[in-house]
Amino acid sequence: MDSKWTRNVLTAMIVLFATVLAVITVANLDAVKQKLGLARKTPVQEEVQENSGEEETKGGQIGGNLSAFLSDETFFDPEVKFKSLESYSGRNVFLVMSSVARDLRVMVVDSVGRLVTGTDFTITIQDVGEYTDRDKDGVIYVDNLRSGEYSVSLNEQDGFRVPNTITTIQVRQDIEYRVLDNIEYLMLTEDDIDPEKEDKAVNGAAEDADGTENMELQFDNGSAKLGIDVSKWNEEIDWEAVKNAGIEFAIIRCGYRGASSGALVIDPRYKENIEGAIAAGIPVGVYFFTQARDEIEAVEEASMVIRLIEDYDVDYPVFLDSESAGGRGRADGLDFDERTRAHKAFLETIQAAGYETGVYASRNWLKDRIDMTRLSEYRIWLAEYADVPTYDEYYYHMWQYTSKGTVNGISTNVDLNLCYMNIDTSIDHSKNAAGYSGVVNGDAGNVPVTE
Repeated sequence: MDSKWTRNVLTAMIVLFATVLAVITVANLDAVKQKLGLARKTPVQEEVQENSGEEETKGGQIGGNLSAFLSDETFFDPEVKFKSLESYSGRNVFLVMSSVARDLRVMVVDSVGRLVTGTDFTITIQDVGEYTDRDKDGVIYVDNLRSGEYSVSLNEQDGFRVPNTITTIQVRQDIEYRVLDNIEYLMLTEDDIDPEKEDKAVNGAAEDADGTENMELQFDNGSAKLGIDVSKWNEEIDWEAVKNAGIEFAIIRCGYRGASSGALVIDPRYKENIEGAIAAGIPVGVYFFTQARDEIEAVEEASMVIRLIEDYDVDYPVFLDSESAGGRGRADGLDFDERTRAHKAFLETIQAAGYETGVYASRNWLKDRIDMTRLSEYRIWLAEYADVPTYDEYYYHMWQYTSKGTVNGISTNVDLNLCYMNIDTSIDHSKNAAGYSGVVNGDAGNVPVTE
């Protein structure tokens, strides 16, 4: 009897204990699951665990959490946040901006730094308004702004992940002749444009030629040096053969502004020409065909040139090629003052970067299309195809005396030049503290010595 009673009591106690345990377990079910590893942590719980500073450190690892570093804000560079991240995961795009004076150029670029074209992006300038890329070239230009700081954001666009940030930029009242930081985004190749419409420089000197030009190499000219100028039109060049032919310098076209669209285009043979000439031991300079319609565009052109030459040892000046584009070029209609102001802006920017600079033009263009009294401090490269030049308004420092020369190593006709400047190619042309080196030491006037 007693034994039976004892068993009943024990059984009742066990049932009671099991019942209490079951009630406690149900009441704390979520905690039990987490202890057993069966429950999914909430974002808050994960953050608390990953950021806990009380966990044991072993061999540089914080506790047992192998991904804890992901929550360390100092581990990576700050990440750009994007609008509409959850609703659409298209191409990432970013804003790049520049300003010369009272203007703002906003470029939409992708993650590898290419302009994003074909889309009518819209930007919002705080307290100013919205502007849309109507021609879908990836660039939005706003002018006639007051000086001051502006805040710019990119509006949402289907198919793109747009930064959820506001970018600020300082707009200046007056032009500063300095190289634009982001000019690379505007520099195109001929694969991006129609060269037949854009590369339209017309040789004014050929139109003005009087039939007496000397087309032979002029070696015996005292202190004058014999050189050539080349571009893509001269096709592939054997620079060693050119050197052996007696050529003492080369002025190489680095690029041009499109006569129709205004695009900044790199000459497709620029790199091979400048590197080939330097490798052959031929001192080099460069020239750029302008179609700038104002000072702001001229600063852009100069900025492009500096970017193209800054990695090379350039001994001769940087020249601005001032010519017509057949009468229909975007800058052909500029008046005397407008053209001169644009040219001066280019020359000032090149000079501010530490390079010698000047203007290339035909005799009549120098006399009738540019006010050289305002550009007299710069070098003049005269193009006049005559036995003896008749240009006598100002000293010229180089003379392009024919476009019909022949030189070993070049399959086409080539421009021949005489240089009267004292170019010291023996000095160290490594970049100085300002970033660039001076190049020209003097000149010998404008009286060419011909055979």
